[in-house]
Amino acid sequence: MKFERGIEKKHRKSIDLACEMIIEKGNDFHRHMMNEFFESKLLIKVEPVKKINASGVTSVINAIMTNVRMARERLSLRDALSEIYISIAAETIGDGFQRGVEGTFVHEGRHAYDFAQTLESLSNADVNPLGVFNPNLYEMEWEAHLNAGRYMLCINKPDYVDEGVQLMILGQKPDGSHFLNEDGIKQRLRDSYGLAADGNVGSLASEMMGLRV
Repeated sequence: MKFERGIEKKHRKSIDLACEMIIEKGNDFHRHMMNEFFESKLLIKVEPVKKINASGVTSVINAIMTNVRMARERLSLRDALSEIYISIAAETIGDGFQRGVEGTFVHEGRHAYDFAQTLESLSNADVNPLGVFNPNLYEMEWEAHLNAGRYMLCINKPDYVDEGVQLMILGQKPDGSHFLNEDGIKQRLRDSYGLAADGNVGSLASEMMGLRV
């Protein structure tokens, strides 16, 4: 994992702390995901929210060069991650707002991981056509929300789980404990993203990345 040049020291420190917390408190997949990031050249950027229009975004660094590379070689997952960036809004980081950094990184991290799986599988499709992984936007957002919700449950602190309930990612039982609210996530995807498993599923990952397949 590498940082784009020019990132403020305080922003890099907050991202480093978020990564440490995800590894320490997350589940097995969270740790696996972070390990793959650390062993790759995934690019981390910090940009103003007015530029990315979100708390974080994930995409390929250069679609033209990624297409060229895929035409010439087979990619491993870590090779593929080097083609991808995660950009976190500077306003999300703020002054020590670690919950926001962790949540954005867990959510966008799942997108980065899925994009990398797509690149890896498509670059090897000639020898493993049945192994092609190319999810649609609904599937990617579903997995990203599940990943974020599971992380909230791993942390299990009031500010994390309360936010999860507000976002309809978590639900609360009568005894006060929390659970992954799959129905709430489906409603959130319908209301906030206009996506539904039986309706608009959005573009394929390959299309979002501008790949020629």
